[in-house]
Amino acid sequence: MKRTEPFEMYQPTSLKEASRLLKEKGPGGRFLAGGTDLVIAMKEKGLVPKYVVDLKRLPGLTGIHENKDGRITIGALTTMREIETSPVLTKKYPFLCQSAAEVGSIQIRNRATVGGNMSNATPSADVAPSLIALQAKTTIASAAGERTVALEEFFRGPGQNVMSTDEILTEVTIPKTSSRLVGEYIKFSPREMMDLAYVGVAVVYTLGEKEKTCEAVHIVLGAVAPTPIRAKKAEDALEGQILSEALAEKVGALAAEEAKPISDVRSSAEYRRAMVGAMTKRALLNAAVGPAKSWVERRDRRY
Repeated sequence: MKRTEPFEMYQPTSLKEASRLLKEKGPGGRFLAGGTDLVIAMKEKGLVPKYVVDLKRLPGLTGIHENKDGRITIGALTTMREIETSPVLTKKYPFLCQSAAEVGSIQIRNRATVGGNMSNATPSADVAPSLIALQAKTTIASAAGERTVALEEFFRGPGQNVMSTDEILTEVTIPKTSSRLVGEYIKFSPREMMDLAYVGVAVVYTLGEKEKTCEAVHIVLGAVAPTPIRAKKAEDALEGQILSEALAEKVGALAAEEAKPISDVRSSAEYRRAMVGAMTKRALLNAAVGPAKSWVERRDRRY
């Protein structure tokens, strides 16, 4: 790990000022949210930004709020630790809290922000599959105004997203969901925690009132394609059906076919594809049972 090169630092106090800085100062700038990705890139990967724009003084970009219409908004500077421990999210979407708990160490989670994590567009990001499965939307702002982009359409490739250089992700919004919604996120890595995901699978569906059919099914795969992807053929196979172990295995096999993994130093493509099938099956069955009471119970729960 090397010493960083000198750079200029700016701390704007409004979104317009932050956006304007990027336009005025030109190429070579970087936004700073939590810094957990940026600092590593500077110290270990040779990134030398010309200047850094610190976003932490911008008002209104933190916190988790449940709106009267049932939507939940998560400010872009909200940390992973805040998502992990949020009473609102723990009650409604415990699998989202668990996906945040999978991010690095507790020290990292107290710094890493959801906005920075999404903007960095790492294919193995733990929180992205759960948010996509919940049909979350992003709000993106610049000096020219705001626009909304579905998170599913936000990513363009490893390290690439739909934002222009002067745009800032300000919040993530989860739409109102059914009270019968269930979900699960499972990550596979060599160690139980800390490592990047070799494979991540998030499933969300609504248990029908009659015969417990699976409705509004969303299955999202992480770390097995250039961006997090939905396994739409697998979703269609489960939609309107009554979940069983045999059906979950079939759906898992379809999800594995839809994965587009690569072989790298962490895992072979064939192994990742096989894990997608097994983990999708487990996630579907675990979601139906309900959230585990503890980390140990969740870790030991196998199907």
